[in-house]
Amino acid sequence: MAARFDPFREIDRVAGALFENRSGLRLMPMDLYRDGDHYVLNADLPGIDPGSVDIDVDGQLLTIRAERTLRGPDSGVKWLAREREGGSFLRQLNLGQGIDIDAITAHYENGVLSVTIPVSERAKPRKIEVVSAPADRAVEAGGAEQKQADA
Repeated sequence: MAARFDPFREIDRVAGALFENRSGLRLMPMDLYRDGDHYVLNADLPGIDPGSVDIDVDGQLLTIRAERTLRGPDSGVKWLAREREGGSFLRQLNLGQGIDIDAITAHYENGVLSVTIPVSERAKPRKIEVVSAPADRAVEAGGAEQKQADA
């Protein structure tokens, strides 16, 4: 019996191909926002074993890799539906300057990987206090300048 053409399945296939890059790695959807003195990245990785998640920083490039391995029934079964996919996931971000790379932390909960990226102390805005000289020092400084001008 010939398989019937299913336009919805074909749309799903094409959409899946669009979201998958050429290397076969899947991109993970993410949100990124700044909260005070740190950035927070939340990436959806449902069904991922936290032990398969690898996060590293090389220079200013943050790379997140993860692997989803699907376990299913033996090959002797007849699949009625199989929509879940296994495979590798990859996301890379250029962190730019002003990030405290040594203090980046991550945790995984309920299928969401959260990475906290702190802003370095050097990049944080700071207030510079203007100090005025005491009145007697200002007079002394003015007198010294006058003596040098007279010489």
